[in-house]
Amino acid sequence: MSTGQSNDEKAKVRQAFAEEKVGKEELLASESASYHGAGTCTFYGTANSNQMLMEIMGLHIPGSSFVPPNNNLRDSLTQLGVETLIKNIDQRPTPLYKIITEKTLVNGLVGLLSTGGSTNHAIHIIAIAKAAGIIINWQDMANLSKITPLLTRIYPNGTADINHFQASGGMPLLMRELSNTGLLHQDVETVMGRGLNEYFREPRLIENQSSEIYRQNSTTEESSHVIQWNDATLTSLDDSVIRPVSNPFNDHGGLQLLTGNLGRSVIKTSAVVDSQLIIEAEAIVFDDQNDLVTAFENKQLNKDFIAVIRFQGPKSNGMPELHKLTPILSSLQSSGFAVAIVTDGRMSGASGKVPAAIHLVPEALDGGNIARIKNGDSI
Repeated sequence: MSTGQSNDEKAKVRQAFAEEKVGKEELLASESASYHGAGTCTFYGTANSNQMLMEIMGLHIPGSSFVPPNNNLRDSLTQLGVETLIKNIDQRPTPLYKIITEKTLVNGLVGLLSTGGSTNHAIHIIAIAKAAGIIINWQDMANLSKITPLLTRIYPNGTADINHFQASGGMPLLMRELSNTGLLHQDVETVMGRGLNEYFREPRLIENQSSEIYRQNSTTEESSHVIQWNDATLTSLDDSVIRPVSNPFNDHGGLQLLTGNLGRSVIKTSAVVDSQLIIEAEAIVFDDQNDLVTAFENKQLNKDFIAVIRFQGPKSNGMPELHKLTPILSSLQSSGFAVAIVTDGRMSGASGKVPAAIHLVPEALDGGNIARIKNGDSI
């Protein structure tokens, strides 16, 4: 969707609501100002990470991921998408198995890591691969993360929203930069044909010079605009949002594999400031996220601690999202307390500044060591 209230301001109101400094009316007004129209939300969570992933894997029309609805360019790209689909069926048969290959999946992972995308793709992209008969795992992701620089800062990794990223160069610039430095495979099939060169251009609408002639000779109205493809900018239009490989925000990717005697987990580091990357504190154990909310409301959490939220894995209760804890823990962090999360559940793909070791395996119900943690244990 188009830009509304900033994501940073929205987060502040959510935090104030958690602290009981504002009421439901103020919260609803803030949410309405943030989610004010059609389309995906403007922060870089799971929905927009999906868009990025589909484009970098060659499954989208180039440059179409972050064009909001209700404008002529979006409508023209939608029409082109249908036309391309028909062409790929009738004239250039392109079954999905020819596009989704090992190299395409690596490209997707590189895109995810270089942008600090959603943690939910630590699950989703593995499932996509498995459906294609390909096995990838977190270690593959970790190995790629070591050599993939972080090139973007989109909320919660920064203050810019997804429209700001689009205006700063967007996917065409990002893909060209990654490809030119050997971080993307070019020898892949896409909905546009062989290779990624089509994805280094961006769509613009220009006046359709033939439309008036067409309308005079036909009862069918032709669009008054057509798409013109232009080479994307060679350099970032805002280096606080997107940077080249030669000057990244970080020399490794935004998602990391975290291991220890509790097991293996995923942590999103791209939104965590350096001073919060290492947290050592006593555990406070919860078997239900609502119990943590109650403890916060009862002023029992005003201290350094690591919240252990267990029995939240897929076998326990379907792995619900624990996103409601983010405003609470952000509030405590802002008050000067060192806080973090360890869970066999999952957080929102847009989880931000609070360190969170998530998707921990083995999960508690499988006999994982997270089930053995007691209040006061040091983590």
